[in-house]
Amino acid sequence: MNESTLIHTGGRVLAALDHSVYAASVADHAGWAAVQLGAPLDLLHVIDRHSWASGEADLSGSLSLGGQEALLEKLVSLDEQRGRIAQEQGRMLLAKAQARVSGLFGQSAVVKQRQGALVETLLELEPDVRLLVIGKRGEHANFVEGQLGSKLESVVRAASRPVLIASRAFRAIKRFMIAFDGSTTTRRCVDMVSASPLLAGLECVLLMVGQGSDTQREAMQWAEQSLCGAGFVPVIRHVDGVAETVIAQTVVAERIDLLVMGAYGHSRIRNRIVGSTTTQVLRSCKIPVLLLR
Repeated sequence: MNESTLIHTGGRVLAALDHSVYAASVADHAGWAAVQLGAPLDLLHVIDRHSWASGEADLSGSLSLGGQEALLEKLVSLDEQRGRIAQEQGRMLLAKAQARVSGLFGQSAVVKQRQGALVETLLELEPDVRLLVIGKRGEHANFVEGQLGSKLESVVRAASRPVLIASRAFRAIKRFMIAFDGSTTTRRCVDMVSASPLLAGLECVLLMVGQGSDTQREAMQWAEQSLCGAGFVPVIRHVDGVAETVIAQTVVAERIDLLVMGAYGHSRIRNRIVGSTTTQVLRSCKIPVLLLR
């Protein structure tokens, strides 16, 4: 069994929380996923010192040596105060999320607070993670329509575990759609969905965008049979057009609650092909997206 996939039966659900409006939704999606998977849940808040530190002071200029030392002491004291405030705010955020998942899902959660960079912290914790849950935008994001959080793509590209990207608000997930193109990556998505309890018992739509060639039809037949063998009854949709446009339109038309698709590729060439579609879909879809690789 490959421990880097959703098929892996060990590991924890890890929710990365910040002070954005997505915090409650991330906690809700993580609580739901932990219940579905029967997995333990961790709630994580990472304090990035650069977000609150005053930075190195420019002590050059007309200040005397004694004045420079006094100013430096004040700056150090200010950074310490800001650090304590950030830690207390983080504890409050985690406590609120912990109470939320307990009340809504009956799910206990372990809280963790770290200092450092988000991506590096997540990679450090990843060996014990089964599913990572993160918001589409962070606390410093500019909520211009279509703009993603600055760290989201970095996290998704770096992570080897499945990533559930929470929408702005949680709603009951009853119907999901797999964006399927017959590639190795999307075949892997079908395998992982079929083998995992995460989406078991939910309504399933299988979408392929393209001309409908013999190769595509054979791939769709394989995917349909695989999902049926896992107990799903997939609704088949084969639509021609531009992938990101068709996916977004079908999400609305089919009243989809969760989209499943392949994550960003790692090679430069594949990034241009897969990455651009992934990014456009994340921008346009207002539902949670489960990215698998």
